[in-house]
Amino acid sequence: MATTRCLHMLNRQQHFLKEVHSTTWLARGFANKSDKGWLSSMFAHKVDARKDAHSNLLSKKETSNLYKIQFHNVKPECMEAYNKMSDEVQKELHRDPGYPCEVIGSWNNWYGEQDQAVHLWRYSGGYPALIECLHKLNRNTAYLAFQKERSKMLISRRNQLLLEFSFWNEPVPRSGPNIYELRTYQLVPGTMIEWGNHWARAIKYRQENNEAVGGFFTQIGELYVVHHLWAYKDLQSREKTRNAAWLKEGWDASVHYTMPLIQRMESRIMIPMEHSPLQ
Repeated sequence: MATTRCLHMLNRQQHFLKEVHSTTWLARGFANKSDKGWLSSMFAHKVDARKDAHSNLLSKKETSNLYKIQFHNVKPECMEAYNKMSDEVQKELHRDPGYPCEVIGSWNNWYGEQDQAVHLWRYSGGYPALIECLHKLNRNTAYLAFQKERSKMLISRRNQLLLEFSFWNEPVPRSGPNIYELRTYQLVPGTMIEWGNHWARAIKYRQENNEAVGGFFTQIGELYVVHHLWAYKDLQSREKTRNAAWLKEGWDASVHYTMPLIQRMESRIMIPMEHSPLQ
């Protein structure tokens, strides 16, 4: 019995060794067919080189507009004086045709981060227009005095340079009264093209009530950030308009495919300042 058991175990070991030898030979055969080898082909994922920057693929070709968005956190007791001073300075800049820039909209946050002002600027002519404005403002004594006075009213500030998506509406002045929602999305790095592809189709579901104001993505500042700007008559109108989108075939798929691209998102409900072209 013991001899029979030993012979049986020996036969199993010999069979196992043959299987190992056969598998090893097969793996070597695959490895010889590729410089990278068979094992590396299991784990390596070849990514085709992108032919152009996403800024060129997604932005409008017919214009060379550059946008800047500013976020100013104002001392609560200074908000009224800040708004008045911003109004006066922006009017002066708009009166001077020598400055290739204009304020598209200025707001105070209603819901979201409190005591915050948001300004959206457009530079007609792209980066050269931005640099031209900076040089002129640095020689403008009235503006330099404004900056100095404004600094006493602020807790912090930050800005971003933006391009507009080619498939979004061009921001144009509108009469009010309206409330505005700025929805900000921090995307997973490398997914901006995919986001643009989905929203190029999705935007058609959000045009019925003229709520789409503008869509932008960052070039300088926090990267892979998208801003969508919407206008509504009031909060009830916002709720009704957003709910209506879910009744349209295709909107649910757009949301489904874009949600995994988002790392973080934020909504601001904003009230236009008195001088804002977007009312």
